[in-house]
Amino acid sequence: MKILVTGVTGQLGHDVMLELQSRGHEAIGAARKEFSLTDFEAARAFVERTHPDAIIHCAAYTAVDRAEDEKDLCMITNGGATRALAAAAKDVGAKFVYLSTDYVFPGTGDTPYETDALKGPANAYGLSKLAGETAVQELLDAYFIVRISWVFGVNGKNFVRTMLRLAETHDALTVVDDQIGSPTYTKDLARLLVDMVESEKYGVYHATNEGFCSWAEFASEIFRQAGKHVTVTPVPSSAYPTKATRPKNSRLSKAALDAAGFQRLPAWQDALARYLCELHKNPNK
Repeated sequence: MKILVTGVTGQLGHDVMLELQSRGHEAIGAARKEFSLTDFEAARAFVERTHPDAIIHCAAYTAVDRAEDEKDLCMITNGGATRALAAAAKDVGAKFVYLSTDYVFPGTGDTPYETDALKGPANAYGLSKLAGETAVQELLDAYFIVRISWVFGVNGKNFVRTMLRLAETHDALTVVDDQIGSPTYTKDLARLLVDMVESEKYGVYHATNEGFCSWAEFASEIFRQAGKHVTVTPVPSSAYPTKATRPKNSRLSKAALDAAGFQRLPAWQDALARYLCELHKNPNK
């Protein structure tokens, strides 16, 4: 298959390209130099010119706090560009994979959200990603909407890298403990996304590594596995006020994956161990 991947300079796009190439697909990477997500005509023209069999749309506006001050830009990038790419996919008959987020939900309660649970984003970023979902569902039949959370990969900045950097200068840290979710390793996620695009099991899915934790628990496990002697003190979200409201409940149900016969991702602790090994092998990435 010929598969177009947007956002190839990011964590997920990088690993999706590698996974596609390892399986013998013709992977076409698109970054800002190919087209800007705010230039809808350029995006559609690129799809028409390359005429892919599928599009895996990883690119997005992800600056959650800045989005509160750049709501229009965030909506144009995540909502408008997704609509333009989905329309282009329809024109060329391509499957479409849209990466969404747990932020489309209100983030309340303590039970995992099912794929069809009531939406209610609490910030501008979540609203923009929900707009992207709506566009995909309105325009296409051959689509996969995949909601993810707490992403980490070798090709970019993330919570794991931040904790490891702080461990070099701190022997104690305070970390939020009332936001619960699941870390997601991009290498594991990339395999699942390619499994999906190779199938015709269209629909809405949740895909994170297995298990739930707080950010404080995640930090503690990072330090334990990395052999860093850092004491983590759990604190409430109120200790670190942010411009954008963060969900307290980011738990996502995997029932849709099970029903479709897709394999769940490994436990997040296992994913973290493999990621730390990857960082050790590629210290300059």
